Amino acid sequence: MLIGIDLGGTKIEGIALSDEGEELIRVRVPTPAGDYPATLQTIKSLVDDIESELGQTGLVGIGTPGAISPATGLLKNSNSVCMNGKPVFEDISRLLQREVRIANDANCFALSEATDGAAAGAEVVFGVIAGTGTGAGIVVRGHVLTGPNAIAGEWGHNPLPWTRDDERPGAACYCGKSGCIETWLSGPGMSRDYLESGGQAIEAKQIVALAVSGDEGAAACLESYADRMARSLAHVINILDPDAIVLGGGMSNIDRLYTRVPELWGQYVFSDRVDTKLLPPEHGDSSGVRGAAWLWND
Repeated sequence: MLIGIDLGGTKIEGIALSDEGEELIRVRVPTPAGDYPATLQTIKSLVDDIESELGQTGLVGIGTPGAISPATGLLKNSNSVCMNGKPVFEDISRLLQREVRIANDANCFALSEATDGAAAGAEVVFGVIAGTGTGAGIVVRGHVLTGPNAIAGEWGHNPLPWTRDDERPGAACYCGKSGCIETWLSGPGMSRDYLESGGQAIEAKQIVALAVSGDEGAAACLESYADRMARSLAHVINILDPDAIVLGGGMSNIDRLYTRVPELWGQYVFSDRVDTKLLPPEHGDSSGVRGAAWLWND
């Protein structure tokens, strides 16, 4: 039995899969806000509850924002800041009294969709999470690409490519820079862009609904978003040339992106044609937790 834990900013989700990928149980609980010890205890309680319910002991994989630093063994780059600088791998292994596997949550998403999701069978997969933040993971021939710095796929903290004059310098990002892809392609990024263009202070899904209903300002905002995503993904295609790009996170629910972005990215990709596929996730917002379980097959 494989157990996956997805550590999110507002919820922690646990899942158990059979060795064949059949979902056996799923549990979601709130994330203790800003409390590292309580977060660890919540993870342990989830694992204990899953194993008690199923009467089996499982192999545990955990997806977390950020990554374990190869240099220090401590978590870095997490937007759940209470986790940064902590020996997460050691603490969870000790608490569960077993070996665990831990990976960045975007890596888990990419692994899930490459294993038995929308990009199953693809040789190179770039898995994007665009929601509250923006990140990505890379899977090559069924294995997560981590890199010597444990930052492979940290696409959201590169600058927006082919930046226009009216896009400079861009909004401040929590990483300390300005104009990062994350500040444009996250849900809050779309909301900010709409507000600064004369619209209301509303969430991204409301902007999309307005665009679909014919609101010109919202439609213009959505078109700008699609172009920025096309530019950002074209950069990835020019470097990685993946077979498939799978979108995840709340922004992956925007149906128009799957037609409009491929229509736009050709002008930015250094090729006579673009055969990379842009795909919605097969497992939706549960994909990351499945990928955490699949870390034991990576």
